[in-house]
Amino acid sequence: MGKFDRLLMQILSGSSDASIRFSDLCQLLLKLGFDERIRSSHHLFRKSGIEEKINIQKDDDKAKPYQVCQVWNVIVKYHLGGDR
Repeated sequence: MGKFDRLLMQILSGSSDASIRFSDLCQLLLKLGFDERIRSSHHLFRKSGIEEKINIQKDDDKAKPYQVCQVWNVIVKYHLGGDR
């Protein structure tokens, strides 16, 4: 199982939202086909066919837990996790 799959499973399990690295979350969103735009400290992710905009920021080197939950909601709502 690769890093991408492990991270996706970690997010979908919802058990460790506070320990997700910011850079890993950004890479996951890019791997899922999102486009990234950076405005100051805000990293904005958009994808065609997905209504929600994902806006994440660093909290030291981690992603903010509530923003990991927002990513979880989008992954689940649009079935972006594949068959995992």
